[in-house]
Amino acid sequence: MRMPWSPGAIAVALVLSAGLSRAEEAWETVAEKPYLVKVRSRPGTGAKDVWAEGELAASAADVQAVLTDVDAYRLWMPYVKESRTLKELPDGARLTYTRLDLPVVSSRDYVSHVVQDSKLAEDGTGVFAQHWRAEPDAIPQRRDTVRLRLNEGSWHVEPRGEGKARVVYRFTVDPAGSIPGFLANMGQKDGVVDTFRAVEKRARQHAEARRKPK
Repeated sequence: MRMPWSPGAIAVALVLSAGLSRAEEAWETVAEKPYLVKVRSRPGTGAKDVWAEGELAASAADVQAVLTDVDAYRLWMPYVKESRTLKELPDGARLTYTRLDLPVVSSRDYVSHVVQDSKLAEDGTGVFAQHWRAEPDAIPQRRDTVRLRLNEGSWHVEPRGEGKARVVYRFTVDPAGSIPGFLANMGQKDGVVDTFRAVEKRARQHAEARRKPK
């Protein structure tokens, strides 16, 4: 059975096999269905910029709910062993921590400064948008866990009729350390697809729980 990948875990897996830094390249389309996925190398790093977009069979409000519930990621995202909010910041942002146990390679973790740029209105209209950047030195590094120092990205979610949402997911992650090349295609294609499906599934479960009488 193929396991869905989390937004955090897929971000890492997608670029685990990024090669040596090259001059900036044009976007390369690596998948068109069921979701559009494009990648390009980030000059001066071992990372790739990733752009993925598509429609999910879940409401934008439910997608927003599951993406902002960082503390629950460990409950439904494969490879995420720890996920928690470290601190609520004065500007409404949050400092979060995530640790991943990935196949073949050493565990990775990252600390993120997550900013909510906009949220949906009470009636479900509008746009949910958030972005994040790495804060690798915010807490001490753990033994036997590789700390990711480049990890940035964003979610942009808009309603598309009842029970549907248009989602754009962009990120850049430097995997840090030596990584086997066979993970590249899985990350760029299957991984992004599985991430979107995992978010969609969790959002639909959120909707069902919300509709149940209390």
